[in-house]
Amino acid sequence: MGKGTQLVMNLPHLQNLIKKDPVSYKDEFIQQYSHFENTLDIFKFSPEKADKNLEDSVMFVAQVAQLYPDICKNFPQQLIDILKTFSINLDPTIRNTLCKALILMRNKNLIPALQLLELFFQLLRCPDKNFREFVRNHIITDIKNINAKGKDMKLNSTLQNFMYTMLNDSNPKCAKMSADIMIELYKKNIWNDAKTVNVLANVGCFSKVTKVLVVSLRFFLGADEQKEESDSDSEPETDIRNALLVNKVNKKTKKRMKQLEQAKKQYKKAKKKKSAAPSFNFSALHLIHNPQGMAENLFKQLQSSNERFELKLLHLDVISRLVGVHDLFLFSFYPYITRFLNPHQRQVTRILQFAAQSAHELIPGDIFEPVLKTIVNNFVTERNSSDVMAIGLNAIREICARCPLAMTEDMLSDLVMYKTYKQKSVMMAARSLIMLYREQIPALLHKKERGRPTEASVEVKSKEYGKVVAMDTIPGADVLVKTTKKAKLDEAQDSEEDNEGDSSEWEDDEDSDEDGWVDVQHDNEDAGSEDEESEKIEEEEEENEDGETPVDPKEAAKELLLTKILSDEDFKAIDVNNVKKSVTGARKRKHEPTTESSDRGEFVKLDSIEMIYKKRRNDKASRLESVQSGRVDREKYGYKDNRKNIHCSRTNREKTKKKNFLMMRHKARGKVKKSFRDKQIALRNHLTKQKKMR
Repeated sequence: MGKGTQLVMNLPHLQNLIKKDPVSYKDEFIQQYSHFENTLDIFKFSPEKADKNLEDSVMFVAQVAQLYPDICKNFPQQLIDILKTFSINLDPTIRNTLCKALILMRNKNLIPALQLLELFFQLLRCPDKNFREFVRNHIITDIKNINAKGKDMKLNSTLQNFMYTMLNDSNPKCAKMSADIMIELYKKNIWNDAKTVNVLANVGCFSKVTKVLVVSLRFFLGADEQKEESDSDSEPETDIRNALLVNKVNKKTKKRMKQLEQAKKQYKKAKKKKSAAPSFNFSALHLIHNPQGMAENLFKQLQSSNERFELKLLHLDVISRLVGVHDLFLFSFYPYITRFLNPHQRQVTRILQFAAQSAHELIPGDIFEPVLKTIVNNFVTERNSSDVMAIGLNAIREICARCPLAMTEDMLSDLVMYKTYKQKSVMMAARSLIMLYREQIPALLHKKERGRPTEASVEVKSKEYGKVVAMDTIPGADVLVKTTKKAKLDEAQDSEEDNEGDSSEWEDDEDSDEDGWVDVQHDNEDAGSEDEESEKIEEEEEENEDGETPVDPKEAAKELLLTKILSDEDFKAIDVNNVKKSVTGARKRKHEPTTESSDRGEFVKLDSIEMIYKKRRNDKASRLESVQSGRVDREKYGYKDNRKNIHCSRTNREKTKKKNFLMMRHKARGKVKKSFRDKQIALRNHLTKQKKMR
């Protein structure tokens, strides 16, 4: 057999030679390419059959196609035509081989990205699950690599328009995979624009395919959650420790040294990623163009559907978030959700959460009042358990925190009476409602429930429907004026002390030349001078040098905010000042009250409704914590006589544990306590025996 024939039969060897010297082996490549075309023509007659010869030829040409661009200019299109024509009927191995060849040429920039991505989107219709997952991963990776250095807006827009049609595809698997790809690209901050969100909002949330509908609704519910996993942070540290230990103990080889270098690189990369500044994105709900129309259409879809209860909960959750975030008006939503507000209803705490999420200040009080009355009548009654009553009061508090005008004075007076209830969970829930209205609308509370007047409660103004309070300054910023004045005075004192020190040195030198004595200032004089300076500072704050009225601290705070960029320490000082205002004038408590409105987010947390006050010792986590704390500094298990040496002689009790059971059975049997029934039987047998003996 000649050398040329051997090269033709051994494709990997020929491939290696072509990469080294493409000019010398051009004829051999042309021969192989013609062989590929002939094999492809024969394959078209039976595409469902596997052909190992075709697989080898395709991968061979794909590996060296960049070296002969004039010969292989039609090669990608030939593979694309085969996949488009016989995509479903193709043999799975042939299909995978053709796609891998196309991906290989795409990595070498021999195929435009749009041409290959459109083909792969169409291949999502194939019934092979593993192949669809393979295609999905390539689509995401390719789009991510395209937008790595800079976003290609033209390509992204074209692909997004194509995805718009794919979501409406008649094949449910293709539509579901398209939705998954868009959501994955959004989470990876590649397609995190309004166009992607609105495609999912307008098409995905109203799809006739249930899986696409569920995925799209969950996308709008889960976009605000944190996507980083806590376990991933500890993995690089454990990897680098294991690699160092292996390299230290075992023999140092090239392979182990290479593995150690890779572990170090991964550790540095993870550490750099961990120390990088976090990126914050808006929730997907904020990017919807027409939230009112979407909420209305979702509510119509909910009313007309006969789907299972879990899907209805998804609809209610998305609608409530839309209404709460965008301050929408959907008055028919509240009578609908009222039907589910019953203690025996499945997932009732989540439904209460949806009711609270859909509340905002622009809803008239008479619209939301029936919802509150239903909760009061069904939950906050003594015929229910204390947990049900506490959950009802917590839900009312969360609703009123977002829509305070929904509460009436009579209803609030009835709920306030539960502050002395025998169960602590109900009592604490009622008191939290009182604290809320002390901050929001104190006028609705009875005079004795308002508490002692504080600086913060004096500043609270009665709320009216639709009234918008425009803030011209940050509440509590007047504390920054005092701190800046003190800082200036401290600087002035330091400069005066420095000047006095310089002058005293000259005076000391003069005095030392004459008499050798130095004037020393006593501590009492220093204290008296400091007291005088502090009194002067207070007088200057009360009135100006010219005898004019003092400057309003709020006006001074406005001027200060216009000329200063606030730091974190300034904001902390403002928060502390606001807390002091809420305490000043009232008796000091163990726990200072903090404003709940500052911690309140866009969405209602389920824990804030299900939060029931109970004794902490009943909690499993606290019990485990006490058990672990009791084991600290305790002697090791085992020997009662506290022997340090485990090899010394053992006690008889320890020896019995290793003896044969037959040797110890008589002792074990004697220690077993008889039951009452056995004692009766034994007594009866004893009495019958006594009678027989007589």
